Amino acid sequence: MVPPTGDDGIPAPIDRPILEFHQTRIQATGQVSHAAITDTRGHLELQVVFASSYYPASVDDATLTVHWYTNDDFTIHYQEVHSEHTWKCRWDQHPNPHNTRDHFHPPPTAPTPGDDDSWPTDHRDVLQLILDEVEDRIAALWDE
Repeated sequence: MVPPTGDDGIPAPIDRPILEFHQTRIQATGQVSHAAITDTRGHLELQVVFASSYYPASVDDATLTVHWYTNDDFTIHYQEVHSEHTWKCRWDQHPNPHNTRDHFHPPPTAPTPGDDDSWPTDHRDVLQLILDEVEDRIAALWDE
């Protein structure tokens, strides 16, 4: 993915205070074993590892990765690793040639292009929407 750009066409930097806010909020929940801001490939990101006890035994690992830019564009990846496959999806808000600015890459493979969608304007509401969708996914896993 090409980093989102500002009005001047220059790539927007990662918004560290937003990542820190989300890190603090997410770490306070019982479903997370670890949340850290890391520098991966020259880009800051929030990496969240969900507690294995929160998932059925069929899930080996579940993570959420957050990139939030100072122009309020974002990309948030959710991924589960199972013994036989990987299940993933992605919420995005950024200009691109394949979808509208707000779009969703659906599970199980998060294909491009994704589905046009719309997201709340406040970063806290975006995160809550995504965490609610992850909760729905976990409930569905337990029902399988």
